[in-house]
Amino acid sequence: MFHFTRRGARAFASKLALTVVALSTALASPVLAAGKTLTAVMHSDLRIIDPIFTTAYITRDHGYMVYDTLVAPDSNFKIQPQMADWKISDDKLTYTFTLRDGLKWHDGAPVTAEDCVASLKRWAAVDGMGQKLMDFTASLEATDAKTITLKLKEPYGLVLDSIGKPSSRVAFMMPKRLAETPPDKQIPEQIGSGPFKFVQGEFQPGVKAVYVKNTDYVPRKEPASWTSGGKVVKVDRVEWITMPDSQTAVNALQSGDIDFMENLPYDMLPVLEANKELTIEVSNKFGFQTLGRMNFLYPPFDNVKVRRAALLAMNQKDVLDALVGNPKYQKICGAFFVCDTPLATEVGAETLVKGNGMAEAKKALAESGYDGTPVVIMAPGDVTTLKAQPIVAAQLLREAGFKVDLQATDWQTVVSRRASQKPPKEGGWNMFFTNWVAADVSNPIANLSIGGQGKKGGWFGWAEDAKIEQLKDAFVRAASLDEQKKIAADIQKEAYEQVIYIPLGQYLLPSGWRKSLTGVLDGPATPLFWNIDKSE
Repeated sequence: MFHFTRRGARAFASKLALTVVALSTALASPVLAAGKTLTAVMHSDLRIIDPIFTTAYITRDHGYMVYDTLVAPDSNFKIQPQMADWKISDDKLTYTFTLRDGLKWHDGAPVTAEDCVASLKRWAAVDGMGQKLMDFTASLEATDAKTITLKLKEPYGLVLDSIGKPSSRVAFMMPKRLAETPPDKQIPEQIGSGPFKFVQGEFQPGVKAVYVKNTDYVPRKEPASWTSGGKVVKVDRVEWITMPDSQTAVNALQSGDIDFMENLPYDMLPVLEANKELTIEVSNKFGFQTLGRMNFLYPPFDNVKVRRAALLAMNQKDVLDALVGNPKYQKICGAFFVCDTPLATEVGAETLVKGNGMAEAKKALAESGYDGTPVVIMAPGDVTTLKAQPIVAAQLLREAGFKVDLQATDWQTVVSRRASQKPPKEGGWNMFFTNWVAADVSNPIANLSIGGQGKKGGWFGWAEDAKIEQLKDAFVRAASLDEQKKIAADIQKEAYEQVIYIPLGQYLLPSGWRKSLTGVLDGPATPLFWNIDKSE
């Protein structure tokens, strides 16, 4: 993958914030912490707790605590058995998955193949790779209590990669009664078969989320590797503490009041790196792509000419300098499918990466028929990696001639609101910004944002583009890497011409933890909390 070349003391505030958390915990919860407790400040507050309902990474991270997967990738990108082994028929049309012994749901019921079939169908209804897999699927059924049989209409080489994809949305398994919940509605309870149990009674959105070790979980015998292998839990309890102020969280990490901080502020890295009690590492070596997404349903971005003007106004360097500001951790990149990969190309990205499109943007907007409709941009202020993008974009759009309504909010409100198809005047939106890990955008099938399915099955923004969907079908049937490269370039060309979304560059994100923690895993979907031990 790619490689990059680049305080104020508020300890009292940190202590006060932690005291408030501790008091609220003591008052609200009958469950007392026992044994080893690992405390973490994640990149975002957790509010939506159904990992199929949303692609938000904090919900994906929650999913890995509570749920498990049939198969999963290791650090060599190879799919490995997790809940199930598999066999493939000689004609490549039948995949038979056999559940391993000893799998139980958190309520004590055994995991069955019917549960897994229902889970796969719910996931596949809304995930890009799942949807494409179902296009090639003739039948998916439980042939006995432990056997899942997937029959294809024609050979499809991405079956295991789809079911084992490590990031949003992940094909997490859940009981049939929960998996039968329509994917546009949230499941009513959190019952998985994973290494941790969710403590519903201690869940306080905006304050904390609590997980305890699942003592009934039987890990695989293989060493942990990315999201595969033995998920051995070595602590008794994990608490995700909400601290929207990054300085407060940094102070808490340095003082030892928390053990782990997922996203470290770039401007505080020199101080943190000098602290000998801390480990500072980039756990996800593949990095993130940051992007802007427009709403295709309503003016002004239902007009491709207006979308094109907005694209021309954007400037990756301005966004990355505001977001990161450190050459070591940022990279200008116009590739939809991530730079330094086999599918990387700069087709269509010239003004975006050179930052020289403003004059052309003003001209294009003047000729587009734009009538001054305000562009409603959702601007979350509580996630360090999402603060800069809407502010910079609003400034650039205004310079190009757009009227902009920049609406301050928090990320979980964005996650909820972006699912609304209502007009902006009725609580909808015109534009939001998000980040994908490289694993989620590295090919046209994994990249959910590149889809053109429209209102039925499309990602938030609901772009409709039959040509992209046809090219994606051609991509999965391609017989060689060279053919895939050509098709991927054609998809990128169309995506830029129609402004399906705006890639705004790539970045790496360091995490920090106390040296009392050992066994912190790396991978494309971190952090993961199994395999971590804590010395007292």
